[in-house]
Amino acid sequence: MCRFVIAMKKLKIDDYKCIGCGLCPSIAEKSFILVEKISRAEVINPAGDTPEKIQEAIDACPVQAIS
Repeated sequence: MCRFVIAMKKLKIDDYKCIGCGLCPSIAEKSFILVEKISRAEVINPAGDTPEKIQEAIDACPVQAIS
């Protein structure tokens, strides 16, 4: 996907799909955090990591919760 298109997208995690596996914050630690109290990931800074890192986190999500 084009870098410009990724930058234009709003980064979101589906709370119902997320299983709190921790992959997204381990890949793009400036954009995602794992909230252990609720066992889910959250977006903290949509522009924190490079578009490539964010796309890698999206692709790695086992339940496709990141859009």
